Amino acid sequence: MGRTAGTLLPPHAGGIRCAGAGRDGCVTSFLSGGSVAEDFTIGIEEEHLLVDRATGALAIDPPAALLEECDTLAVGQINPEFLKCQIEIVTGVCRDMGEARADLVRLRSAIADVAGKHNLAPIAASTHPFAKWSEQKHTDRERYDRLAKDLAGVARRLIICGLHVHVGIADEDLRIDLMNQVSYFLPHLLALSTSSPFWQGEESGLHSYRLSVFDSLPRTGLPERLETWGEYQRLVNRLLQAGLIEDATKLWWDIRPSARYPTLELRITDVCTRVDDSITVAALFRCLLAALLRLKQKNQRWRIYANTLIDENRWLAQRYGAEGKLVDFGKGQAVPYAALVEELIELVREEAVQLGCLAEVERARGILSRGTSAQRQLQVYRAALESGADKPAALRAVVDWLIAETVNFQVPN
Repeated sequence: MGRTAGTLLPPHAGGIRCAGAGRDGCVTSFLSGGSVAEDFTIGIEEEHLLVDRATGALAIDPPAALLEECDTLAVGQINPEFLKCQIEIVTGVCRDMGEARADLVRLRSAIADVAGKHNLAPIAASTHPFAKWSEQKHTDRERYDRLAKDLAGVARRLIICGLHVHVGIADEDLRIDLMNQVSYFLPHLLALSTSSPFWQGEESGLHSYRLSVFDSLPRTGLPERLETWGEYQRLVNRLLQAGLIEDATKLWWDIRPSARYPTLELRITDVCTRVDDSITVAALFRCLLAALLRLKQKNQRWRIYANTLIDENRWLAQRYGAEGKLVDFGKGQAVPYAALVEELIELVREEAVQLGCLAEVERARGILSRGTSAQRQLQVYRAALESGADKPAALRAVVDWLIAETVNFQVPN
């Protein structure tokens, strides 16, 4: 995938180049001390949409009591978002994927239970099948007021939801180094997560229309190529001094060092409708970072490709999701996504075993066989049309499917 021979199996000079014995030549105490599991904690944030159970439409102005009740059940873990129709859930700092899954199930269940009392329901999808952005209201908070004023009409279109995965990496320079290397795999993770095929009542033709909306914001897309934590800090400080941002959270890159925690934060991914799909994406990201650290400890690294090349794969993932191909820049040719998933699984197998999440990683195959959320939504929509439903009824069928799948916690094969 990133190597000249096109394989992800044993490293060779074609694609994995020696890091040399310079600044990174000596392994730090962080790298050498403790197991991978002790260093790579996991935290997951999911953004959901609230819909009216009777109509399937977005809840433009849900009752304040809903969030108050949610906060009582999970203090600090269920939060408002920029638009009133959005809600965010945040796991604790988890030591393994089982703990992360249990937290997500608990939080999704809490939202569903409380929302149900108000004839509402959460859906884990990155766009709503037929909602109109012009009808939405932003949450009445000073931070969101400033955002709405600064971004104007661009902000009003943000009826989109994402999946953010935090992996704990204490060493700051290592955080930057791994960010550079893992950026190659961001399109692969996006394709597996896609859940936004509709926009304002129409098939968008994209599996992740969310990115098309989000990319209209400044400071989005692939991260800057930085060499050190100090270089990252200097970049942030220049933006701060120029009055362009309030803080580092306004760097909305596909992946970034968290401004709040000692973590690397994956942000490119759509929110997954099924909880176990979220867990698979998170496990793959975590294991990729651990695999890249393993290479670093051997004085090797993943080949760094130009952002222009990675952007091409980003577009292919956005457009075709798991149905298409991505370019293996080691081979210099497009490869079916399913084949790349098999290579990914083999690349991270050692880390997945060590971290106790091989089953979660291998469930990527199950996502491919049954379809991503985007694929399933399109199947539901087209099946409804073929059965004689009109367009509004077919779109409503998609919402009903999303409501059910968001709280479907049965572990898939």
